[in-house]
Amino acid sequence: MAIIEAKNLSYTYPAANSPAFKNVNLKVERGEFILLTGPSGCGKTTLCRCFNGLIPHFYGGKLEGELIVAGLRTVEHPIYELAKHVGLVFQNPENQLFALNVEKDVAFGLENLGYPRDEIRRRVDWALKVTGIYNLKDKPPFELSGGQQQRVAIASVLAMQPEVIVLDEPTSFLDPLSAKNILEVIHRMNKDLGMTVILVEHRLDLAARFADRVIIMNNGEIIIDDEPRKVFLDERVRLIGIGLPKVVKLYLLLKESGINLGRTPLSPEEMYESLVEVLFHDRG
Repeated sequence: MAIIEAKNLSYTYPAANSPAFKNVNLKVERGEFILLTGPSGCGKTTLCRCFNGLIPHFYGGKLEGELIVAGLRTVEHPIYELAKHVGLVFQNPENQLFALNVEKDVAFGLENLGYPRDEIRRRVDWALKVTGIYNLKDKPPFELSGGQQQRVAIASVLAMQPEVIVLDEPTSFLDPLSAKNILEVIHRMNKDLGMTVILVEHRLDLAARFADRVIIMNNGEIIIDDEPRKVFLDERVRLIGIGLPKVVKLYLLLKESGINLGRTPLSPEEMYESLVEVLFHDRG
């Protein structure tokens, strides 16, 4: 059953002359991990703002078509109601941090939904630990580094355990190792809790391995929507300037030189396994 369904969805910001995105038709099933990418300015962030009602209820503008999230038509339900089902992590963490310390920021959403005190404590502690910032719980957010603030923003949404979590470039302030750790946390939430994930990300080397589907936008439209092993072999991806994962580039170079690894690898581990299999098969 689809948890998000968009039909002929288009949106134009107030005073804008052209739509930020147009004619979006999209169906996201419960429990899917969607990787959404594309060139800067293609409409990714704007589309994500629709999923929890920020568009049109906060930003205004003109939203055309139909968008249903968790069975709710977003134009008919306020943001606070949609936020119970969809958690949004902004690209800039400063946009959603405001409390006097980290612990209060992470607890804020749960307190507003009226969860029992013990459950709030359990969820806050869990979210702080899985994002690796439990030792920062008493620190004011404004004293933290950009990467630490990013983790707090993610923890505040994870604590809510929404049906859908939308992350707009959540690794943009993180070093590669921290980014890998955060994406693994999100992947575990997807698998263990059945949480639907929509991840906007340019760091495809880190994110591709976790995705069930890759959606690529360009000039405000969805141009490719398929499973990642097919998407990264599509010539259109290269033509619009999206950087392929390095393992896919290596796979293509090997293929050109006559070494066929079979399926397209999405991680260094898969590349290693494929190379070992080919080498041992050739020796046999």
